[in-house]
Amino acid sequence: MLFGCFALLLTNVVWWRMDTMTRAVERYASKVPEVTLVFWILKIAATTLGETGGDTVTMTLNWGYLVGTVLFLSLLIALVLLQIASKKFRPFLYWATIIASTTAGTTMADFADRSIGIGYAGGSLLLFACLMATLGAWYWSAGSISVGTVNTLKVEAFYWLAITFSQTLGTALGDWTADDTGLGYDGGALLFAAGLAVLAAAYFLTNVSRVFLFWMAFILTRPLGATVGDFLDKPVSDGGLALSRPIASVVIAVFIVACIILLPQRAGEHPGRSETAT
Repeated sequence: MLFGCFALLLTNVVWWRMDTMTRAVERYASKVPEVTLVFWILKIAATTLGETGGDTVTMTLNWGYLVGTVLFLSLLIALVLLQIASKKFRPFLYWATIIASTTAGTTMADFADRSIGIGYAGGSLLLFACLMATLGAWYWSAGSISVGTVNTLKVEAFYWLAITFSQTLGTALGDWTADDTGLGYDGGALLFAAGLAVLAAAYFLTNVSRVFLFWMAFILTRPLGATVGDFLDKPVSDGGLALSRPIASVVIAVFIVACIILLPQRAGEHPGRSETAT
């Protein structure tokens, strides 16, 4: 119910924004980064920050999952609108939106798993269904779910909705693996790292769809970051390092800022009008 309301709210807000802008004009300056090693380093760091940052608000500050979800969803919607309104790729804005989506994903998954009481498995299945529905609607509307085609307002709206659901799904998967399967946080991290290694091998050694591999990797990097974040801040008795959540969040945030400044990124390539027409 919560995720359906969020999807409806985000979609309505985005479409309202689109109605106030020039809908007939396609944007050919990509506003998402090229998918390189730097992208994946920042993605994993952002997901780890989302886990520690979300837990800081909901657990350390004891604001609860519902308040945390409302807070981070509001921030996410505001940043998505700024991202859509932007004329070009802005690294700090893009990664701030990614962090907001992963932090909102943390609190939404925790709210579903613990407050609603459907459990990690139930939350994972619900979120998987939401993600598949979003990707299906995107493909039906645009003919592709490749991030290389994020060059119109409508596609960008689908992109951020899919990003948010994939982040939330990744959180639920990470918690389920760490808590319910007996693997623990370190075992869960190794499992998802191994899964990413398999995807990397498939990328370099096979002709498997790059679009499929991207979304699989995007989903799996979220539970990897979640389990690493849990490993940093959970008690030693639970298999963690018992580090302060706020301090861990600040350290990861500084690392992300340093990467954005020191490691160059450029907007990803995508087809223009003449190419998409063929």
